[in-house]
Amino acid sequence: MPFALYLLALVVFAMGTSEFMLAGLVPDISTYFSVSVGTAGLLTSAFAAGMVIGAPAMAALTRHLPVKATLLGCAIVFALSHVVGALTPDFTVLFITRVIAAIVNAGLPPDLEEIEARRYQQAAGLAEPPALFERPVIERLLRRPYRDVAFRRKVRAAYGDVCAISGLGLRNGGGRPEVQAAHIRPVEEGGNDDVRNGIALSGTLHWMFDRGLISVEPESHRILVSHNKVPGDVAKRLIVPDQRLRLPQDERDWPHPAYLAWHRENRFGQGDFLI
Repeated sequence: MPFALYLLALVVFAMGTSEFMLAGLVPDISTYFSVSVGTAGLLTSAFAAGMVIGAPAMAALTRHLPVKATLLGCAIVFALSHVVGALTPDFTVLFITRVIAAIVNAGLPPDLEEIEARRYQQAAGLAEPPALFERPVIERLLRRPYRDVAFRRKVRAAYGDVCAISGLGLRNGGGRPEVQAAHIRPVEEGGNDDVRNGIALSGTLHWMFDRGLISVEPESHRILVSHNKVPGDVAKRLIVPDQRLRLPQDERDWPHPAYLAWHRENRFGQGDFLI
């Protein structure tokens, strides 16, 4: 996993525990600042009040700001607040830093994955050809974990956690669906994370689809098989009897014909992709 994800996990852990961590330190804080225990306990109340004030305020102030900049800014202010609070000899300053830390803590976007999902959702109609999508290298590296999760969830939900080619909705021992989200046109080939550029497939069929062993006819959604490379008995076991793609209930989530046409012309039966 990217190192940035470990840092993000550490930040989230620190922010989640900051409200209650002082509970066991109240007597020591009372002694150090020469205040009563009740007054020292107000530091916890200050953080809770800051969260109540900060949640709606930060939501309104940061709703149109970039997610990454918001996250980074909140984390930096949060850390600085705690550094100042740890070094100050003044109880009032400590109290203020607790309120500030709570406000920026509430500024973390809770719907980060949904934001990423909407970011790549295409606004064009079904009949319009999709534009090529060139994702900057930095964005590919930094946003990929969120992008992958958002795309996977969108595609799984559209297909009801059922493989579009086998028709099976298998789940593992933990109850999680085994179906995967396959890009029809890969990101590195100009594809995007629109749900119309995805198909829900089992692991084996995902592997076969990526390597051009199977494809889908753009208009009729008939499943195509490279019979000179896939034995007939294997295809019979893996593919639904009528050889028609199982489509999402919402027609807006159906695979875009342009993506399917690209896959058929550039992947299906191409020896370079048969690994």
